[in-house]
Amino acid sequence: MLHNLEKIQKNLLKVKADITAAEKKYHRLPGSVVLVAVSKTQPHKNIKAAQTLGQIHFGESYLQEALPKIAALAAISPNIIWHYIGRIQSKKTKLLALNFAWVETVTDFATAELLNKYRPLSAPSLNICIQVNVDNSQSKSGVRIDDILPLAKKITLLPKLNLRGLMTIPNHQEKFEQQLAIFHTLFLEFKKLQQHGISVDTLSMGMSNDFTAAIAAGATMVRVGRTIFGARP
Repeated sequence: MLHNLEKIQKNLLKVKADITAAEKKYHRLPGSVVLVAVSKTQPHKNIKAAQTLGQIHFGESYLQEALPKIAALAAISPNIIWHYIGRIQSKKTKLLALNFAWVETVTDFATAELLNKYRPLSAPSLNICIQVNVDNSQSKSGVRIDDILPLAKKITLLPKLNLRGLMTIPNHQEKFEQQLAIFHTLFLEFKKLQQHGISVDTLSMGMSNDFTAAIAAGATMVRVGRTIFGARP
């Protein structure tokens, strides 16, 4: 068991080194890219192994699986920042609003309204990203590019939400140039929001197979799971 935890830590250090190298290669500011370790299906001891090396952002996709881990780690790792990166069901918005610091997969205003409704006044604003279906895939969630700006303008009116930016999960592409082109499309939409006076600062894109291209295109946050934790159980 110890061997597995040591492997996770070794993998994490390698991913962080690769991010640092990509920041340098593509003329990004050092430390400008946040790593979210995607811990879905991983037991909390694996999350703790990563957290001991200073990893604080973790991404979960399945609410019922995430809640026991959040509870178990609350006392021993209170600095963990939890990101929800799965599909949102309206009936679960209250639990999302109560337990996560980030919800990266908002695709409609009705969901945003519910998250705003259930976010406690005593808690910091809930960080929100709009999920974009950047390549119009039939199998992917997300808003179409033309719908980003209207939705963003409405979300900024909700007082307990903090619209941070855009997120995408594009179709798998093997070639770096193809990955870069897709990510650059979202980068342009991100800049468009800023040009319209919406103060977004987060572009969440890039996973295990393509985070280098995402950083080259302007990602400020990458979500890596398999490369850190290995194949999901």
